Amino acid sequence: IFSQCWTQKLSRPELPGCYQRPATRNHVKTQLELKNVNIRAGDQLKVKGVIPHNAERFEIDLGCGAEDLALHFNPRFHDDTDGAVLVCNSKAAGSWGSEKRETHNPLHRGTDVKMVLKLTGDMFEVELPDGQEVQFPNRGGMDIISYIKIAGDFKLRSLKIC
Repeated sequence: IFSQCWTQKLSRPELPGCYQRPATRNHVKTQLELKNVNIRAGDQLKVKGVIPHNAERFEIDLGCGAEDLALHFNPRFHDDTDGAVLVCNSKAAGSWGSEKRETHNPLHRGTDVKMVLKLTGDMFEVELPDGQEVQFPNRGGMDIISYIKIAGDFKLRSLKIC
């Protein structure tokens, strides 16, 4: 259960729900799942971390469970089609929707980043480090986000919900 504004520094892998998996080719793989959170329209999720030099991709998922995602935010640094790209999608009852692809990806390997994800009601907004904002529709009309997952090639430093 979270208070209205929750902050946790994630420099210790022994924290419950957060671990860094051993990975191939010297990758650091993060896996964090939070359940029973309460994000509503107007709330923000602030994510800070480091993108490793050899990162391929990571994801930030918001929804009500792993099979029902209102936002799947997936920066990719070596996509077969578009190279470095930002991919957004949704998943309903285990089925993926249509991808939205942004070919301007201001996230770079080997950098510290801060991203702010906002639910505005009918839209998600993701503020990126260069001031770019990616918008993605709240296709399923979720008014409460109760599930967060951050995974992949991303070294999570802090997470703040407020």
